[in-house]
Amino acid sequence: MLSTALITDLYELTMAQSYLESGKLGKAVFSLFVRKLPKNRNFLVSCGLETLLEYIEKFRFKDEELMYLKSLKIFKDSFLDYLREYEFRGSIYAIPEGRIVFQNEPIVQVEASLPDAQILETLVINVIHFQTLSASKAVRSYLVSKGKTLIDFGLRRAHMPEAGLYAARAGYIAGFEGSSNLLAGMKFGIPVFGTMAHSFVMVFDEEIDAFRAFARSFPDRTVLLVDTYDTLEGAKKAVKLMKEGIKIVGVRLDSGDIEELSKGVRKIFDTEGFKDVKIVVSGGVDEYDIQRWLSAGCPIDAFGVGTKFITSEDAPYLDIAYKLVEYEGKPKYKLSPGKETFPYKRQVIRHYAGEKMEYDQVVRYTEDGLVRLILHEGKLKKKLPTLLEIRETLMEELKSLPESLASLEKSEYTVKIEHIP
Repeated sequence: MLSTALITDLYELTMAQSYLESGKLGKAVFSLFVRKLPKNRNFLVSCGLETLLEYIEKFRFKDEELMYLKSLKIFKDSFLDYLREYEFRGSIYAIPEGRIVFQNEPIVQVEASLPDAQILETLVINVIHFQTLSASKAVRSYLVSKGKTLIDFGLRRAHMPEAGLYAARAGYIAGFEGSSNLLAGMKFGIPVFGTMAHSFVMVFDEEIDAFRAFARSFPDRTVLLVDTYDTLEGAKKAVKLMKEGIKIVGVRLDSGDIEELSKGVRKIFDTEGFKDVKIVVSGGVDEYDIQRWLSAGCPIDAFGVGTKFITSEDAPYLDIAYKLVEYEGKPKYKLSPGKETFPYKRQVIRHYAGEKMEYDQVVRYTEDGLVRLILHEGKLKKKLPTLLEIRETLMEELKSLPESLASLEKSEYTVKIEHIP
């Protein structure tokens, strides 16, 4: 088992050493929350909790890590001895994955001895930030897709392979049908999809020969990339193959005027009686494209959503923070302008008008609300939900989302913060 202990910033450990030397070992609560939603996000989707727990389980300082830390000549032997025995035995309170969340709501709260909780800061922010960011981007495409199939095509443009892996997980939770990412398929059981590249077409002297070769290799899953040279002519060649008795499941368009070309390709297939052939569109697709094309009546059956999803191009970060809110039962908070925090462990109470969300209240922690005790004294309270169950949770959540929040247009939702003295 690889250690994740050095996925942290230096100052987490320098603070922890000083806490130990100062006798600051009391129980602390740190809260992870987003201060303010990005200007083009109406809500966020909580995501990444299972991954975080996996990382925390591997958070051990082994000989290799301790030797490196010793070589820095910063830490005392007594502190390195503490790290050698480090194992998180605290509690984690969290809003479960797949729930809709807003600004100033405690997505994750860590309760443990002060140094134990402090050390986890960087890891908690990193894991929850990225998957919440990714799911919150992906769900926007789902909301405007009108039931069309969405597939994650983003791995090659991800910020390193691990980002592609966990974005695929987040995308599946947020309504994507699957991913081109085989590792995500193996690790998470996400359905995998793929067609062909332009290079495959270009290596053959004739485009139709490339199509014929691919169909011969994959007779039950032939999706042809028809825009290497001339999109409409490529579609006509697909028709020729089907008249020869070759089964074509669909074609993919990756460039050009998608509105004009998708309608033109559909007409070619329909005129020849091949109405079941699907049209897949890829190439820089995002939620704005999907909404525009479907509103224009484009006959598109599926979208390969890649670069702009995998990088959350229009909102590449969240203003997320992990702050001390309680120490030895006493309130702790910041008063810095624009960065105020709210003391004590917190709960989120969601209020509804009929079947739709109306407003949220953030109050001092009680057992009833969105926040759940996930890990108690280092042990899981109950088995975590499966990926499919998390996905289903979000699909149910979206039914209660007011129409204004489901729109790509900016809309506000009220979060009332109970100010506790």
